[in-house]
Amino acid sequence: MNVSMMQVGPIGTNCYILEDETTRQLAVIDPGDEAEWILETLKQRGGQVKYILLTHGHYDHTTAVPTLKKALPQAQVYIHQADANGAGSALFPLARQVEDLKFYDEGDALDLGNLTIQVLHTPGHSPGSVTLKVGDVLFTGDTLFCGSCGRTDLRGGSYTQIMQSLKRLGELEGNYYVCPGHDDTSNLNRERTMNPFLREALGLH
Repeated sequence: MNVSMMQVGPIGTNCYILEDETTRQLAVIDPGDEAEWILETLKQRGGQVKYILLTHGHYDHTTAVPTLKKALPQAQVYIHQADANGAGSALFPLARQVEDLKFYDEGDALDLGNLTIQVLHTPGHSPGSVTLKVGDVLFTGDTLFCGSCGRTDLRGGSYTQIMQSLKRLGELEGNYYVCPGHDDTSNLNRERTMNPFLREALGLH
C-alpha cells in the first residue's frame, strides 16, 4: 500500500492518492480542487483509478470531482447518501453534478486490488461523514484532526455526534496512521495522548 498527499484548494484540503502497489489500482480520496494538477499527478504515476472516494460532502472536499469523473469515466464515485446533496449546504451538491453517483455506508467494504477499504460512518462534522479504514491507515476527513476535530457549527453538524464518532475511533484497537482532511497527519496513539477532543470523547481528562 502506498499513500501520497496533495494539498489542494484555497484552504489546503488534503487530497490523498491510495495505491495497491501489486495491481497498480488507485483511489483518489477527497479531491477538493485543482483537478488538472490531480490529473497530471495521476498521469505521471500511471496505474488505473478505480475509485473517487469522499469522506463528506463539503465543497472543499468535492469541487474537483465532476472534472475528474469526466476525465476518468471508469472511476466509481462514492459518498454517503446523507451528504450527496451538499452536506447541508447548497454550494456543491454532487447528486446533481455527477452521473451514476454511488453511496456507501457503515459496514461497506470496497476492494482496491489486494486492499480492502472499510467504511465507518462517523457523523458530527456533517451527517454523512465517513472514515475510511485501510490496513493501518484511517482517512478521517474532517472528523479527527491532528490535535483537534472538525467544526460542528455548520448546518447538519452535531457536537454530540462527533464526540460519539471520536470515541469510536479512539477505541479502535492498536495504533493507526491518521490521514485527516486538513493540516498534518498523525497517529492514533498520539491523538489519544494529546488531542483534547479525543480525550474528552474517551472520558480522559
